[in-house]
Amino acid sequence: MDTQTGGELEHRVGALEREVERLRSLVEGGDTTSVETAPDAATPQIPEASEDPLWLVNTLARHAPGVVMMAGVVEVPAGPIRWQYGLRAEDLLDRDWSEFARPVEALGHPVRLELVRRILTGTQTTAELLELDQFASTGQLYHHLRQLVSAGWLVSPRRGHYEVPAPRIVPLLVLTMIAAS
Repeated sequence: MDTQTGGELEHRVGALEREVERLRSLVEGGDTTSVETAPDAATPQIPEASEDPLWLVNTLARHAPGVVMMAGVVEVPAGPIRWQYGLRAEDLLDRDWSEFARPVEALGHPVRLELVRRILTGTQTTAELLELDQFASTGQLYHHLRQLVSAGWLVSPRRGHYEVPAPRIVPLLVLTMIAAS
């Protein structure tokens, strides 16, 4: 009989939990979202700027005019992420934008932004997070973690462990990119 070390078993359970979360997000998110946690195709090469500086926009215009999209192919400690999401601009403009306040508000605190960045880059346990200088108490840490979990930026697959759900990684990076531009 094959025996596994605790670390191997924890890794496999974590992978299964991420897959369940990925499938759940696909079911809840409709058919405009695509999340793949394993690279099954080569990463597309970005054309030289001299060839077509707006290659992505021009491709989008040919294949999905009127759609606003975000997409990314990134490698994070949890594994590779290939993700895209698109909405028709008119549908987005017709929605009640107040529903978007909570997720954006949750990221509107410097400590929470740093928490999400640390978790995304591999710091995942409350013990590791408490070692950061930002927290005077465990109460402060848990307050910020609760805000991020309730807004959907973090999940806690098991007690004392946190991760950014795969469908939230690229949107998080897009929001960061927007703020940096």
